[in-house]
Amino acid sequence: MSTNLGHDLSLWGRFNYRFFWSLLWIITKVWFRFTIVGRENLPAKGAYILAPVHRSYLDTPVGGMVTARRQRFLGKESLWRNWFLGGFLTIVGGFPVERGTADRAALRACQDVLERGEPLVMFPEGTRQWGAVVEADKMHDGPAFVATRAGVPIVPMGIAGTDHAMPPGAKWIKPVMAVMVVGEPIPAPVVEGRVPRRVITDLTEQVRQGIQAAYDEALRIKGQPPLEYPG
Repeated sequence: MSTNLGHDLSLWGRFNYRFFWSLLWIITKVWFRFTIVGRENLPAKGAYILAPVHRSYLDTPVGGMVTARRQRFLGKESLWRNWFLGGFLTIVGGFPVERGTADRAALRACQDVLERGEPLVMFPEGTRQWGAVVEADKMHDGPAFVATRAGVPIVPMGIAGTDHAMPPGAKWIKPVMAVMVVGEPIPAPVVEGRVPRRVITDLTEQVRQGIQAAYDEALRIKGQPPLEYPG
């Protein structure tokens, strides 16, 4: 596996991150007029996994505005072939994972990030889904497995409005209000040695319920139903 997690931010790196994060905050605040509920549920220190609902490609940049802390996220290694884009993604917290790499290698990279004390964004639904329901059969066990191995909490988050801002086939991002609701952290179970499958399954279901509750609240505040499957 070819993965470069980068190093701890230097003074210059922290300046660059703060500059670009602040710039993105201003752009997203003006364009999406976003509202954040439950920001206090994010741990102020230490590692955690932020687990948002996934309804749009915009969920990563918009969801990243919930905290000024640098949160790490995976990206396709091909994105780093462009030195400017790769440098920008690294500054804002991205790290490359080789496409086609075995899941266990990607999960190991995520665990390494958490063991360094850094927050990590993982979408339990994997790819974009549709509708108001977070379906159990669409959930992936990766976040629960990594959280249990690293001993860190999972923080569920609902995001409403990003799907309307960039619906399928859209060429432009519409200025639609976004709402983010951060749920209460779900602690990882304490397990010594091999992690039982049952423990991961139970934690994944807890995360699903937490995401659903946060998403329901975000949709209620937004007052607009999510897009249904466009096909």
